[in-house]
Amino acid sequence: MTLSSSLPRPGRALAEADRRADALMAEDAAWSDETDGARDGEQYDRSDRAALRRVAGLSTELEDVTEVEYRQLRLERVVLVGVWTSGTAQDAENSLAELAALAETAGALVLDGVIQRRAKPDPATYIGSGKADELRDIVLETAADTVVCDGELSPGQLIHLEDVVKVKVVDRTALILDIFAQHAKSREGKAQVALAQMQYMLPRLRGWGQSLSRQMGGGGSGSAGGGMATRGPGETKIETDRRRIREKMAKMRREIAEMKTGREVQRQHRRRAKVPSVAIAGYTNAGKSSLLNRLTGAGVLVENALFATLDPTVRRAETPGGRLYTLADTVGFVRHLPHHLVEAFRSTMEEVADADLILHVVDGSHPAPEEQLASVREVIRDVGATDIPEIVVVNKADAADPLVLQRLLRQEPRALVVSARTGQGVDELRALLDEELPRPSVELEVLVPYTAGALVSRAHTEGEVLSEQHTGEGTLLTARVHEELAAELRACLPAGKA
Repeated sequence: MTLSSSLPRPGRALAEADRRADALMAEDAAWSDETDGARDGEQYDRSDRAALRRVAGLSTELEDVTEVEYRQLRLERVVLVGVWTSGTAQDAENSLAELAALAETAGALVLDGVIQRRAKPDPATYIGSGKADELRDIVLETAADTVVCDGELSPGQLIHLEDVVKVKVVDRTALILDIFAQHAKSREGKAQVALAQMQYMLPRLRGWGQSLSRQMGGGGSGSAGGGMATRGPGETKIETDRRRIREKMAKMRREIAEMKTGREVQRQHRRRAKVPSVAIAGYTNAGKSSLLNRLTGAGVLVENALFATLDPTVRRAETPGGRLYTLADTVGFVRHLPHHLVEAFRSTMEEVADADLILHVVDGSHPAPEEQLASVREVIRDVGATDIPEIVVVNKADAADPLVLQRLLRQEPRALVVSARTGQGVDELRALLDEELPRPSVELEVLVPYTAGALVSRAHTEGEVLSEQHTGEGTLLTARVHEELAAELRACLPAGKA
């Protein structure tokens, strides 16, 4: 018998293959019926797995060449979902409204929003299996392609909810990180956002198929290493990804620490010059940049969007009495701000921790300004700035309810109502800043020779000049200055008292 004669003919081979396939399918079906109650998670038939719903609005193919000039950007279509665990129904609705504003800032089109009343979020699907099925129906009705949850979901919750609704699921933290990534402009801002994103993604890495296969391991006990395939299991692809992310995070932290040194040098220079510093802190979109522009004429970007400012801006300003001080615009805060995001932006928020005075800006036209105040103070506490004096600036007075303004003024003893857009109350704020900023500790009167005119100039920039008179022998100066400059001025010719 030759080798060729032992091989089955093509027709017989196909028939035998069909019989084997039928037997395997029957065996799989029998096994499925026997172990239906012991399966890990919900399983689907091949037809169900293959029946992927087409997502409307993703195709970029043009039906007509004339659409090139006239077609509009197709926004991501999202449905919002929140869990109401505490507070009033109005509080839950306000939180979902803020989530809608975040989604719109990220470039999405909000189609619908639902809230479920629960004692705590469901550990499996965030809203419970029954409500997840209802959410899937809403997604189908609205043709949404994304579900945004008003909370930070665990990796398991994300996976299980996506399995039910069959579309992408995004939580509040990922949404905020996406906005930060869009608005970061400076090198340090981009590095901080990248670090926060990697911290968020590290526990949420998932792998399918080849991503879970083993890479080559080290050599066995009887091998010098590198033999055949090789011996011993190595790390999986997903473990490799995690290790690389950790390495990138370590590198990013080193880069941020180096960039932090430059800002620290600038702060030390300001401290040596004894220039008082004021930090503008507040909820996102409360009008901090508008107030900075109104006080200093800085021309900083002002946009009616959440987190329009990520990179700190420091500008020089002058009180009505002529004293110089610095005014720093900082990143806006938001309720439930992710802790790793606060940690990543800690070097930026040090402008608040190192300030002599905090201007806490709150949106007076917001439905719940008290919640904004509480959220910002929580972050101020996290960065260790609770001992710094604070002035509450209730902004947007031109659009606020007078009753709300009166309520805030009763609750906050050190509060002032202003409108950065119209200029209402800004002069009163400047006067209050002049009173509240720390003053030099030493008051003296000296006659400064004209050859030491630099000391007079320093008294104007670093201290507070009370009177100045030019005489034949020099400049008769009465001023409040810090101890270091006072010692240099005392070395000059005294005029009566020192």
